[in-house]
Amino acid sequence: MPPGYSITWSGQFEYLERATKKLTLVVPVTLAIIFVLLYLAFRSFTGAALIMVTLPFALVGGLWLLFLLGYNLSIASAIGFIALAGVSAEFGVVMLIYLDHAIAKRRAVNHFNTETDLIDAIEEGAALRVRPKAMTVTVIIAGLPPIMFGGGTGSEVMRRIAAPMVGGMITAPMLSMLVLPAAYLLLHRRELRLRPPAPSRSGIAE
Repeated sequence: MPPGYSITWSGQFEYLERATKKLTLVVPVTLAIIFVLLYLAFRSFTGAALIMVTLPFALVGGLWLLFLLGYNLSIASAIGFIALAGVSAEFGVVMLIYLDHAIAKRRAVNHFNTETDLIDAIEEGAALRVRPKAMTVTVIIAGLPPIMFGGGTGSEVMRRIAAPMVGGMITAPMLSMLVLPAAYLLLHRRELRLRPPAPSRSGIAE
């Protein structure tokens, strides 16, 4: 280029750079706040860590739908993923609450001593979540197609916000109904093995 001339990219690219810098700060802070809230809800580091570790699995469906629709990752899609992460965390919280209640009920009657009791409690707690889970997913999926296929001003941005939610509603329920109970089983199976054997009625350890 001739001396005294320079090129600077401006417009939407400049806005994207500023927003990306803010997201690199906002997203970690948001995840930290979610972890603290989960810890306060469960009073357990294990329960909070379980939800946070399995949470990325819920986002896979959103990534696949963005890929199939040919959308690039943008600020709008990042907002959609943040919303999806919040819904997925809520799914996980409710699932763990049901599983904890099922185990607490069996412990109250001294019927939580073997791995079979643990599996039965997990199946009981997870089964109670099928109907409310199906209702929640149905409502969300029914409400998003008008945004996905609508037109008008701002529709392109709204589609990129809604796409992660639509795709995530496939993997997020699978996360809470399949992955979380399986991980919960692995954690509590280890706890059962570390517990001392329960005494029998005759006073001799079983």
